[in-house]
Amino acid sequence: MRRLLLALALLATGCSAPEAASFRDQALSWTPCHEGLECATLAVPLDYDQPDGEKIEIAVAKLPATGDPIGSLLINPGGPGGSGIDYVRDSPVSDTLRQRFDLVGFDPRGVGESTPLRCLSEADVESYLSLDMTPDTPEEEAAMVAGAKKFADGCRQNAGSLLAHVGTADAARDMDVLREALGDAKLTYLGKSYGTYLGAVYAQLFPDRVRALVLDGAIDPRISALELNEVQAKGFEVAMRAFVEDCFTTADCPFSSRTVEGALDEISRLLQRADLLPLRNQTDSRVINDTWAAFGVITPLYDRGSWEILRGALKEAFAGDGTQLLRMADVLLGRRIDGSWTNQTESNKAVNCVDHAYPGEVADYESAAKKAAKVAPRFGKFVMWDSLACAYWPTRSADADLKINGAGAAPILVVGTTRDPATPYEWAEALASELESGVLLSYDGDGHTAYLTGSSCVDRAVDGYLVDLAVPKEGTRC
Repeated sequence: MRRLLLALALLATGCSAPEAASFRDQALSWTPCHEGLECATLAVPLDYDQPDGEKIEIAVAKLPATGDPIGSLLINPGGPGGSGIDYVRDSPVSDTLRQRFDLVGFDPRGVGESTPLRCLSEADVESYLSLDMTPDTPEEEAAMVAGAKKFADGCRQNAGSLLAHVGTADAARDMDVLREALGDAKLTYLGKSYGTYLGAVYAQLFPDRVRALVLDGAIDPRISALELNEVQAKGFEVAMRAFVEDCFTTADCPFSSRTVEGALDEISRLLQRADLLPLRNQTDSRVINDTWAAFGVITPLYDRGSWEILRGALKEAFAGDGTQLLRMADVLLGRRIDGSWTNQTESNKAVNCVDHAYPGEVADYESAAKKAAKVAPRFGKFVMWDSLACAYWPTRSADADLKINGAGAAPILVVGTTRDPATPYEWAEALASELESGVLLSYDGDGHTAYLTGSSCVDRAVDGYLVDLAVPKEGTRC
């Protein structure tokens, strides 16, 4: 049951919970790590309603500014479940931002090097991801239901008290504790994909502590979980069509058809073939069914620079070899080269399931999958059934489906890419309008997120906003 009165009272005051000096007055102790970074550990309450109770650890990494810093720039790569520490190691910002900010990444609670959330053995994670997520027989649907229940039961049994407190609102509260420990009066932040939701929640909880937030590849917090699935599936279809159109301009395009619709039909037939007869795997013993193949097709769509890899992977897959598609799926899902798994799949599922209200009946997912398949024939069913574990989730956050408008916050820059495969452009339009101080920056392009993906126009606008607080004019399009 939600603690409704407390939640409403906290939202009304703009605070997240009673604040205790035991965690608000901590100093970070930095030590060298990860070949050029500095690392520290932040202690935060497991439950912000009990600030003097059990503490968990948040792993933090810093890349010091190369020039005269004006403060810290916190970054989040998305997910949920993505590692901010891995992200900061890649230094995913311009030289301008490197000069003016200490770049700070952190693993959100439950993720990576922070106090981790674990639900399943690595073998069980692999088994879950090998389920047929486009069930078209009663037997396949029963297996999907059993796998979803096993996932939820594993979290109930193994994740402990952390499970109820891995939601985005608690991660945003952690981010505010980190901001204070870094010595910044207000937050400067760059969040991508799911990181846009984290930033928007922060603006809702702490509007007076916002300096500048860039939300790139936005998620629309106002629509339901299954609606999000459907729109995302349509986004993958838009990106797939853009990939095909570009493919026809290259010398190594693997499609036998020379029309867009014909090529898309070839993708459909490939996934149907993998459903009936798995593709060859030259790497390990995993069976490359249509689920692994779909993950493998989706992954390179996130980055236009990976389209060449997708062309090669499809050429091999059309000949029956799914090895390259499997490697791409591993990148997306957190499987390491040595065969071990990060906890990305578990933390991703846990955050999504506690953050949002999902239907509790299988029939709802079956109906939603059929509906999504009409508008996203290759990916609709796949995306929808992947959420089934949330139907059996043992807990929800007290802040599930938080209403967001960020009233009172400084201007917030929302960036949307017109053919983004994972976070469709319409979500950026929606978030910018829902945030009281939201400003939309549009990029007419491909790939997931816009900053540092090929548009100098976007890069200049983002850098100017973060450094000088120069807000782009509403309606700016790059």
